[in-house]
Amino acid sequence: METTSPARRETFDIEGCKISCLVAGQRDSPAVLLLHGFPSSAQTFRKVIPRLADASFAVAPDLPGFGQSDVIADATFGRIADLMEASLARLGVERTYLYVHDFGAPVALELAMRDPSRVLGLIIQNANAHRTGFSPQWQDTINFWNNPSRETERAATAHLTFEGVRDQYIGGIPEDVASRVTDQYWIEDWRTMNQPGHLELNRALVADYGRYAARFEQIGEYLREHQPPALMLWGRHDIFFDIAEVLSWIQDLPRMEAHVLDGPHLLLETHAGVCAELIVDFISQNALAQGSAGVT
Repeated sequence: METTSPARRETFDIEGCKISCLVAGQRDSPAVLLLHGFPSSAQTFRKVIPRLADASFAVAPDLPGFGQSDVIADATFGRIADLMEASLARLGVERTYLYVHDFGAPVALELAMRDPSRVLGLIIQNANAHRTGFSPQWQDTINFWNNPSRETERAATAHLTFEGVRDQYIGGIPEDVASRVTDQYWIEDWRTMNQPGHLELNRALVADYGRYAARFEQIGEYLREHQPPALMLWGRHDIFFDIAEVLSWIQDLPRMEAHVLDGPHLLLETHAGVCAELIVDFISQNALAQGSAGVT
């Protein structure tokens, strides 16, 4: 049985684009911007929001083209970051923790690098910021980035099917772990993806992820210079992001607290309880550390 969420829906019209967010907790608590990945929505965080609301102001937007948010034309992660920045402004959030995961990672790191002072900390969950994270599953995509054509694009976007969406949840993971994942959410993800303009948006983001990957060295420089407080939560059975990525993150952020768990790419489907407690503890300990250092 899933926990009943205290979250409420807030919707913003930003330059003609509807952005829908789940919001929970007290506005004077530390903010956490929960950015989901492909192919999901804010529902990724449905199991952790009730606990996070005890210690934070949790903001979980549906990224444009996902969940209840509008599709945008000529989609890029930079444009999505613009819309997330505007959403935070509407909510009065100036500083926040950033949940860095999958397609949410380019958005989170763009926000962090635009204004490092806004970052209270990073919560990194199965996210690439180094080439070590590219498993063999990425080869067709890398070929497309290096040699864009209709043929290479077709191979790079072959996962935009019902089976490809399902595999984000249970592909390649042990049967006992897969048995803990309900099909309700990947069925809903696929229904949403078949609405007008959604497949086109996802194809555009596959292409734009190549531009994100081209910035990995710049991202590493940001991490090494600013050393934001960081918590890692990693599902070890991820077939998309190689576990070698864990060490790369640790090398850039040597003080990061890292947890490798017996879960899938979409770790919160199977390990929401332990992840929620680790996030709350991270926020609490970081607040104590900042307080002892005289940070306000």
